[in-house]
Amino acid sequence: MTRWLVTGAGGMLGRDVMASLRARREAVLGMPRSGLDISDGAAVRALICDYRPTVVINCAAWTAVDAAEADEASALAVNGRGARNLAEACQVAGARMAHISTDYVFAGDADRPYTEHDRPAPRTAYGRTKLAGEQAVLRALPSDSLILRTAWLYGGTGPSFVHTMMKLAATAADIDVVADQRGQPTWTLDVAQQVIALAAAGSAGIYHATSSGEGTWFDLAGEVFCLLGADPARIRPTTSEAFSRPAMRPAYSVLSHGRHRSGPVEPIDDWRKALRRAWPTLSTAG
Repeated sequence: MTRWLVTGAGGMLGRDVMASLRARREAVLGMPRSGLDISDGAAVRALICDYRPTVVINCAAWTAVDAAEADEASALAVNGRGARNLAEACQVAGARMAHISTDYVFAGDADRPYTEHDRPAPRTAYGRTKLAGEQAVLRALPSDSLILRTAWLYGGTGPSFVHTMMKLAATAADIDVVADQRGQPTWTLDVAQQVIALAAAGSAGIYHATSSGEGTWFDLAGEVFCLLGADPARIRPTTSEAFSRPAMRPAYSVLSHGRHRSGPVEPIDDWRKALRRAWPTLSTAG
């Protein structure tokens, strides 16, 4: 029997991974941040030695993109050293590992979708720390690790851009939304099912787990308003410069899904279709 360990099990993605594994009646142990600090190497080794998982899915991460600019060391402790701790413990225990990464490992200035083989060139502290995690996992487990890069996540438990738009639709007269950043809005349940299916099939290497198609934040806001029955004309397009932040946001975050063509799992479908599939869970979320 496959024994699964999920770190970061209390987060938006981790919750969907746990729910999906339980729906499959898998043997799974979920560790939220309060139960396991993955930057603590001794704690990681003790847990994996005691539980002896077959597969570890690492959803634990420092995801505060702007805060990482001011405290890269703390972000690296989780995203880099934490990932290394898990991978090295898996190496000793003979376990496989699936690690969640991000589009921020790329520069975000491409004019076509990034492939799984493109050279990373992060421009933010968050991106650098996530790349460090990828590299650490691949060094420790070159044939027994799976890297899934994802982006623009939303889920039932929030917080997310989708939930922000839902709240603003009910409280704000007009809304300014960035229209010069392109990416792939992606439902966390789709990512959860991708990582489980790929890990269960024994897949290894780098995969991109984002919805198909592409759009801007402005496009996504419009879809949310339409699903709510609100007037999308209340949304005004604006530029990234209008929302100055410590960390630069990638202008182009579209990821390709080329490796899926030869793999056991189909890519996630178009982001608009995925949003509609997700809507019943999102519209009732607190």
